[in-house]
Amino acid sequence: MSEKLFLVAHIAGRAVAIDAAQVESVVDLGQSVPVPGARAEVLGLAALRSRVVTVIDTLVALGLPSYGAPGRRAVITRVDEHLYAVPVDMLEDVAPFEPAPLPVGLHLDGRWADIGRGLVTRDGEALLVIDLGSLVPTIAQAA
Repeated sequence: MSEKLFLVAHIAGRAVAIDAAQVESVVDLGQSVPVPGARAEVLGLAALRSRVVTVIDTLVALGLPSYGAPGRRAVITRVDEHLYAVPVDMLEDVAPFEPAPLPVGLHLDGRWADIGRGLVTRDGEALLVIDLGSLVPTIAQAA
């Protein structure tokens, strides 16, 4: 494999790597407006440069307990031509890594297994490569 660019972020206290091709932008979110009847994974809608984005509750999407308002930093991603804001605890940097497949038998708890796509190594530390689109609730997940 060859190196690709990844955004290193922290979600639920874990350092993760996000393929830069999935990142539209990184923003500081303003206030979001709740959407009545929306799934628990949807915090609401927010305005971003004259566009509306759906704000995801990252912790709930991972099957973890939500601890109130998410951080204001978010990664914007596009799924099926819609923009989604995925709040993160912290953003580090963009760096090139050579991704490797997940090792056979590796156990990832909760929904981490659903969003994990591989591993990269940074200074001897393995970072889970995640798929942001897998955090976005779909009609199939609602069924």
